[in-house]
Amino acid sequence: MPDQYVFPGGRVDRADHYATAAAPLSQRVSALLQRAASASRAQALAMAAVRETFEETGLILGRPMAAPKRAPGAWGRFYATGFGPALDRLEYLTRAVTPPFRPMRFNARFFLAEVDDVAGTLGGSGELVNLDWIPLSQARALPIPNIQALVLAHVEDYVRAPEAWRRRDAVPRYRMLHGRRVADSE
Repeated sequence: MPDQYVFPGGRVDRADHYATAAAPLSQRVSALLQRAASASRAQALAMAAVRETFEETGLILGRPMAAPKRAPGAWGRFYATGFGPALDRLEYLTRAVTPPFRPMRFNARFFLAEVDDVAGTLGGSGELVNLDWIPLSQARALPIPNIQALVLAHVEDYVRAPEAWRRRDAVPRYRMLHGRRVADSE
């Protein structure tokens, strides 16, 4: 999305199904993801989020861990940091499916992690530019896609009342249904 401020993201790679995590998803987050995905797919979605964040920003959501003897796919660079993915630190925030008429489609799950759980230096691969920590109060004023504005509103809700958010038994979902935009839950 050129000229837009966006979250790091990408697709699930085959290796995300086989890479080893230092800590698994929490039972609650796993159960929420499994409403629309298998257990294996739920784990791979979280692994992809951690990997893509590392690749695009240089930030590591991990715990110290010895690198596996064989790191699948792009995971070698992540494990070389001395960390393994800490999936238990992820919150599942929301899901969005692009409208069918859009040329680029995605079925995105948005995760959130506390900054205190992140290591590394903000840098990344160059895929994203102008990387910076931006206060929530300023982020919504930037040129951002509509879905990102909705996700940022959920981030604000979470920051205001994290325990209430964690008690939820569903996550917001945005999609098109019969030509109409629908906001429901999953």
